[in-house]
Amino acid sequence: MELAWLEDFLALARERNFSRAAETRHISQPAFSRRVRMLEDWLQAPLFDRDTHRVELTAAGAEFLPIAEEIVRRVGFGRDRVREVADLSASSLRIACTNVLSLTFFPAWLQVLERAATPSNISLVTDSMADCERLMIDGKAQFILCHHHPAATTELDSAAFLALDIGSDLLTPVSAPAGLEPAAPLHPLPGSPEAPTAHLAFSAASGMGRIVSATRGAGAPATWLNPVFTAHLAMVLLIMAREGRGMAWLPLSLTGQDLDTGRLVRSAPCGDWDIPMSIRLYRPRARQSPAAEAFWSQAAATAANSSAPLPSRSPTDAPRR
Repeated sequence: MELAWLEDFLALARERNFSRAAETRHISQPAFSRRVRMLEDWLQAPLFDRDTHRVELTAAGAEFLPIAEEIVRRVGFGRDRVREVADLSASSLRIACTNVLSLTFFPAWLQVLERAATPSNISLVTDSMADCERLMIDGKAQFILCHHHPAATTELDSAAFLALDIGSDLLTPVSAPAGLEPAAPLHPLPGSPEAPTAHLAFSAASGMGRIVSATRGAGAPATWLNPVFTAHLAMVLLIMAREGRGMAWLPLSLTGQDLDTGRLVRSAPCGDWDIPMSIRLYRPRARQSPAAEAFWSQAAATAANSSAPLPSRSPTDAPRR
């Protein structure tokens, strides 16, 4: 059964004349009559009394009329809703963002982009780096915003994806102060074999955890650490560090205010244990929707425009202690 047959039936029920109904349907009368007959064959019941001068509905036709009207109406409504959803999908953006950057970088960065372009309908998913990668690989995100270090490669560092560095950040070992003047860390680096430093560590699911592990294993200055707590959320490690539970490598974009106020201090007097990172936007190499392509172009233009400040805290802004 075809939808056109129902529309033919409704036209004939309305016009009660084969010639006029065929004309409204923009087909020849013989073709129109054949389609009406095909509907009747499918239903196994005559719908019209053709023996009268004016075509009339049979009892079966009268019974079927509201059913056909409801089907055509619901199909039309469904078509309109699908088109609306498709149009919205084509104009919307799905961005996966690691937890820290969703708080420290994304809102201000998006404002910078939207000052130069029409705002898009954005769906933002925040999660660990491992889960964000999976969303991108499974085709459930058009972009990923994350921290990046060349020593810690990901599944997105392949020919199937494009990358754009749009900002910078710094992983800095921080600790609660020991309460001395000048402020000294409660958990200093590098520690020693006899007294290893209590370490609040990122889990393997965290992108920053991967970066710390990769850079610490690539010739960084030696440290003696005692892992006392592990989590993939930087905010959890930040709270634990504030409470004096240990030292954590945390992004300067997250800890800057705590360092400025003295709530946290650097665990080392120099920057030997600091880890510079870029803030990177990934996308599939394959062409995406017009809205996604426009967003990528605007992000690239903003990153290339040195006069457009990026809302990340620069490592040179770190307080000197």
